[in-house]
Amino acid sequence: MPNTHEVFNQVPPLTGHDTSADPALREGLEREGAGWALDEVSALGRLAGTSQAQEWGRLAERVPPRLHTHDRYGHRIDEVEYVPAYHQLMETAVGHGLHGAPWADDRPGAHVARAAKFYSWSVDAGHGCPISMTYAVVPALRANPELSAQFEPLLTNRTYDPRLSDPATKQGLIAGMSMTEKQGGSDVRANTTTATPQSDGSYALVGHKWFTSAPMSDMFLTLAQTPGGLSCFLVPRVLPGGELNPLRLMRLKEKLGNKSNASSEIEYDGAVGWLVGEEGRGVRTIIEMVNMTRLDCVIGSSMAMRTALVLATHHARHRSAFGKTLIEQPAMRNVLADLAVESEAATTAMMRLAGANDRAIRGDETEAAVRRLALAATKYYVCKRAPIHAAEALECLGGNGYIEDFDAARIYREAPLMSIWEGSGNVAALDALRAIAKEPHTLDAYFGEVEQAAGADPRFDGAVDRLKKEFTSFDDIELRARRIVEQLALVFQGSLLLRHSPAAVADAFCASRLDRDWGGALGTLPTGLDLAPIVDRAVVDVD
Repeated sequence: MPNTHEVFNQVPPLTGHDTSADPALREGLEREGAGWALDEVSALGRLAGTSQAQEWGRLAERVPPRLHTHDRYGHRIDEVEYVPAYHQLMETAVGHGLHGAPWADDRPGAHVARAAKFYSWSVDAGHGCPISMTYAVVPALRANPELSAQFEPLLTNRTYDPRLSDPATKQGLIAGMSMTEKQGGSDVRANTTTATPQSDGSYALVGHKWFTSAPMSDMFLTLAQTPGGLSCFLVPRVLPGGELNPLRLMRLKEKLGNKSNASSEIEYDGAVGWLVGEEGRGVRTIIEMVNMTRLDCVIGSSMAMRTALVLATHHARHRSAFGKTLIEQPAMRNVLADLAVESEAATTAMMRLAGANDRAIRGDETEAAVRRLALAATKYYVCKRAPIHAAEALECLGGNGYIEDFDAARIYREAPLMSIWEGSGNVAALDALRAIAKEPHTLDAYFGEVEQAAGADPRFDGAVDRLKKEFTSFDDIELRARRIVEQLALVFQGSLLLRHSPAAVADAFCASRLDRDWGGALGTLPTGLDLAPIVDRAVVDVD
């Protein structure tokens, strides 16, 4: 009798590799002034490549958080229960400084190093949300020096302490954001939550928030209407002395992906909040925070692209069809090379923006201007491309890619989130145009950056000329917003690849992305390109 259950021509597990072994990432780390962090980044990348860490990520997603509104006796507790794997992920992320730690590190490149580590810790997207928010809260909190002095040391400490207790009694803190309301969405000025001044200097908040992720965080930045207008507040989960602040967790959202992250609706029932910044200047107070979280959206999408690319390439190296491995098939090599070009362009742009962020934080006004416009454009474009990239990479695995036992399906479900978080496509595109209108020097800084590649390739020069023509008329500019911002992002990427990436990668990018007739489909690189070195950069060594 034949053995009907013999297993062959299946791909071995992708474990025992270093997720940070991405040439574009490592080259960017050196270029942006954080080469000193390579050992730290590699250590985390090697951990992320282990079967143990990957299993933490799978378990955290497959056993999602549970909400407990009351204890067994009927007392209101408003707690979210996570599986141990989630806490392992959080402990690792905090221990490696992916949260607020760079704000306590004076070394140039500290924020670049953090970006590279965030990118490399690719085992689960959901727990990255509270990590990202904790990173972003610190600069906003500095608008209240007293609160900053009290809590910043704990927000930057590398100890994960998940206890629900008075923040002053904890070894480390996690922070979140609670902005969105059901009637307003991205239009936070439409918020109806109220904050009433109290005699002790605090405010009493009353209202309903539609999305509050990671509700077990120790504190939240939130927006509420005061007598002076929309204002920003710090709202703790537990009050000084140990009493629970009346933040009522109404329900957890059932989401397409990001399932390890508990996203909730909450109600403030007279919750205590402390003013951050001035009354009526809530949006201005959180602007710096938005810069940080938007950068993390770019990091997250770039990370997803790289992870999907490595999965696809690993599969193609070990799977045979029609007498050859898939990676030897011309059509598949075109797809893999195109996926690699997309990934490298995203990662290179991300690392440049991380460098601009680091230098802007240290007072470089030109870098702040580059960050302002290039980040908005890149956030729009890279986060839009991630779901397309994930779908094509999944298809490389065939039917296995559609099965939950394999990681491609999870990447595919996660990919759309980054385009929604911190402003969906239209919001991001219009924000880029708003920057140009209100801060014209950002456009000058942008062209000063990208034109460093002028003359390197006529296709790039032509793209720059076409982009400049978009600004000769401002008629219907909102209608053209997405097209303009896509061009801003592509020219930014093209400039960086021409200056810093191998010639084969830059050539493929210019031949496709900067061609006006490009339709955007992956796997359609024109003939005559050298694909071998492009694909080789996507191959990882497995122990």
